[in-house]
Amino acid sequence: MRRILIAAICLVLTGSACKGPAPEAPTTPLTAFADSLFQQAIDSSFIAGASVIVHQEGKDLLNRSYGYASLELQAPIPEGASFEIGSVTKQFTAAAILKLASEGALSLDDDFTDYVPFETGGREISIRRLLDHTSGIPGYTEMEEFWNLSISVHPRDSLLRLVETKPFLFEPGELQIYNNTGYFLLGLIVEKASGMDYEAYLDQAFFTPLGMDHTYYCSTEKVVPGKVYGYNYTPEGLQQKPYLVHTWPYAAGSLCSTAEDLLTWLKALHGGKVLGPEAYQLLISPEPLNDGSPLRYAKGLSVFNDFGHRHIGHGGGIHGFLSETRYYPDSDLYVVSLVNTTGPKGAGYFAEELAWQVLDKQDYPAVPFDLDPAPLTGTFRGVVRGRTLQVHFTPTDAGLLVLPEGEKEADTLKPYIGDATWMDGNNSLRFQNGAWRIDQIGGYYVLERVE
Repeated sequence: MRRILIAAICLVLTGSACKGPAPEAPTTPLTAFADSLFQQAIDSSFIAGASVIVHQEGKDLLNRSYGYASLELQAPIPEGASFEIGSVTKQFTAAAILKLASEGALSLDDDFTDYVPFETGGREISIRRLLDHTSGIPGYTEMEEFWNLSISVHPRDSLLRLVETKPFLFEPGELQIYNNTGYFLLGLIVEKASGMDYEAYLDQAFFTPLGMDHTYYCSTEKVVPGKVYGYNYTPEGLQQKPYLVHTWPYAAGSLCSTAEDLLTWLKALHGGKVLGPEAYQLLISPEPLNDGSPLRYAKGLSVFNDFGHRHIGHGGGIHGFLSETRYYPDSDLYVVSLVNTTGPKGAGYFAEELAWQVLDKQDYPAVPFDLDPAPLTGTFRGVVRGRTLQVHFTPTDAGLLVLPEGEKEADTLKPYIGDATWMDGNNSLRFQNGAWRIDQIGGYYVLERVE
């Protein structure tokens, strides 16, 4: 189902095959599992290298690096290696906004155009709508024209003028579609409200006070000791990542960091050392859509029940790099996973595998399907990230059959958990008020019946 419904931008490219150096001798079941997991991925040319930390109750259960920082030089991932972290940047941007709000420099209810000139067609859009992807503003990474712009140096407002030419995806607060434009705008708001460059503000507010000496704004020009090369997976082998000017990912995805610095950040953020209690609660509290539909994405962070465990986190993807940061508060468990390859086995895959070595995964309880399937059956269409999606749904006792337009075979989703709702991993599909509602944590879509 993920291949069908997740209409996400994939900055996935390529790399070349080789075997990584042998990791340290395993000393625990977790390290033995991790060594095997990562070495298999390296030997199969799915990734070039990785750094990972699993930390619980003040102790590292796992802190290792695997594979190569440079395939060309056969150089292993060094100690304290820095990676581009992509959209993990968003939690820093959101925390900056919440910090400025707590200091009275802005309000989440302010219209964002009070800080950044932007044509909204008369719509009033609050800063909080940018934070949780409910603004309706189209995302620039889904625009074909952006990719020519992405390799060139231009003023930042060039991107805003491009976005202004595109129609809104939906009216503010009606849906949730993951949106890099919103976080680009939030970076500009940080600069306007603080009177400082985005990077300088983050350094003053967060990096320096927390001792995050290896976290910085990425560059295509600076030589940074310990910075690893990025690659992309193809079936033919790994290849170098393509070029991208870091003017454009900006506050949506242009930070670089290390696994150690990110653990420092997570412990400080969730330990009350970054924001006051009220601001922190705002950061991790999802707000509903206009019609009251609950969301599971708050402000730069996903917050949801992950197979029985409260999960607060975010992943990231940018040319040549995938990243994942997770905090499970009920178990005081942190997972940081950084991979210098975009491909099918990314940072989220490894974080998922490692988390369930520590936690007890609790499946969603299934109940018998007890509804008349007729009202739920048919073809439905709606806007999702980057496109319009049309799907034929058929509920049965065996599961929910989902056949997207253009596909030949339907997927069967399980389990049915009652209230006209099926689960696909942690994603939910619910039939309500004559429409299918798809909650993918970072996106909430509504598919209406096609007459």
